[in-house]
Amino acid sequence: MEEVISKNLNTSANDQDLFVGDFDIVENTFLSKPISLRLWSSFFVILPIFFQAPWVRFYPITALIFTFVILSVAIYLTNKVSQKFFIVASLLFGVSGSWLGGCLFWGWLSSHPILHIPVEAVALPLALVGLGTKWKIGSSFYLSSLFGTAVTDLTIFCTGIMDKWMEVVKADADQAPLILQQTSEDLIHLQPLIIITIFGILLWLISKSILSAASLNSSNGRSLLVSSYVLQTTLIVDGIFILLAILQPSLSGLV
Repeated sequence: MEEVISKNLNTSANDQDLFVGDFDIVENTFLSKPISLRLWSSFFVILPIFFQAPWVRFYPITALIFTFVILSVAIYLTNKVSQKFFIVASLLFGVSGSWLGGCLFWGWLSSHPILHIPVEAVALPLALVGLGTKWKIGSSFYLSSLFGTAVTDLTIFCTGIMDKWMEVVKADADQAPLILQQTSEDLIHLQPLIIITIFGILLWLISKSILSAASLNSSNGRSLLVSSYVLQTTLIVDGIFILLAILQPSLSGLV
């Protein structure tokens, strides 16, 4: 009887430890180095742009189902593989939340820009709870991705090009590039450029502030690193797209 009780207590303690406490770095832990953590955090930010976006546009159901593939991989890495993959698993949990929101919005609700952030925030309650657990790295990825998206949407709104959103979504393949080209040309004015610059500087300062408080000594510190990397990548990607649209408007239909 004592052995059974002891085993149950140990199992309960292990289950509890899965959610609370800190994550201990073991030898050869994947993504434990700043450079690898930055590369993979950035990769998961860029992935939806070039992979999810075209997929969900033509095959929204299968793209949505892929959310559960990401979750399954994360669960597998958590339960069936050694602890050295825990950071990867945590990141994938965060990616699955962003992927789910993106599929729901761009698959069925893209003609309603006002719903963009509310739908993308579908996993927000879980992410907020996750900040108090060992899964804070994945939660930080999701929350910073959501914040970066919100800043991008706010920039679009303040520059006055939000009205073009519905036109582009509803336009056919021949008309959409022309609308995007006109929208890009509308950005080449003093007021929109000032607004874009202000939001860009604000996002950069926030990411730098988070980075200065981050470290590799704890999961809290690593989660801050991830947040900073995600915001910086979002800023760089947005900057490239805006620069391309301004310098070469005829290519804006590709963005």
